[in-house]
Amino acid sequence: MTIFLCGFMGCGKTTVGRLAAKKLGCNFYDSDEVIVKEQQMSIPDIFAQKGEPYFRAVEAETIKSLCGKTAVVACGGGAMLNPDSAKAAAESGAVIFLDVDFETCYSRICGDSNRPIAAASTKEELLQRFNARREIYMKHSTICIDSSGSPIETVELIADAVKRI
Repeated sequence: MTIFLCGFMGCGKTTVGRLAAKKLGCNFYDSDEVIVKEQQMSIPDIFAQKGEPYFRAVEAETIKSLCGKTAVVACGGGAMLNPDSAKAAAESGAVIFLDVDFETCYSRICGDSNRPIAAASTKEELLQRFNARREIYMKHSTICIDSSGSPIETVELIADAVKRI
């Protein structure tokens, strides 16, 4: 089964995903890392040179390519905004929304030049994006986990949820 972790930038998908994969004894993939490797460009360079629509198309293909793997996948913050990607992910496993408050996410992403959207947005713009995306994450997820605790606590919640699937 493929477990896709979704949520806003800075919610802990990569940190928790690595730990969850280890606990569950499976592989780990970060969709952004896969894209960087395949495109041989950083995310900011892809945005700058090819644009966000190009990045989103590559992201959708990357999510679909990871379906069916026995793995935990940390999805980019926008990956589940694509209904086709969300559907493919849900059909091949579980989509787990890591729900954490905006201030926590913001403290982790503000000033991060590797996140083009965060780097180019004000706090208010990011809050609006957070609120709009939260509804979409809820809609497209199989499971919602309060990930306001430590990464280890969140991994335990994921492991318990996966056992019930």
